[in-house]
Amino acid sequence: MSEVLERTAQAARARHTTRGRHVLADLDGIAPALLADAARLEGVLVAAAVAAGAQVLGAHFHRFDDGSPAHDGPAGNGVTGVVMLSESHISIHTWPEVGYAALDVFMCGAADPRIALAHVREALAPADARVTLVERG
Repeated sequence: MSEVLERTAQAARARHTTRGRHVLADLDGIAPALLADAARLEGVLVAAAVAAGAQVLGAHFHRFDDGSPAHDGPAGNGVTGVVMLSESHISIHTWPEVGYAALDVFMCGAADPRIALAHVREALAPADARVTLVERG
């Protein structure tokens, strides 16, 4: 009986080829106006997904506005956004007041999150980036 179970487990592992790669990036030193522009960030992340070989299913981005005078002007408050992919997602959360963005790119299959990250880095031009790559599955 255990031989049958082992063959079944091996077959299941062989079918499970959608293991993914998860990139987490802390991006510092970005122009505040960029980090407050939800429409532009959405365009950057959608283009990054396409460049990485992913299929975009949809996107939702939100610019925070607490009405505070400290957040008036081009920098404003931060943005949170997600691009949903057949292969998983790309998300971002920004703090324009300190020039920081937290980026999360998870893709499985043939899509490559490192390509998406390179696209985002080129578009946002951070002065510093701390990147972690996690193999999933």
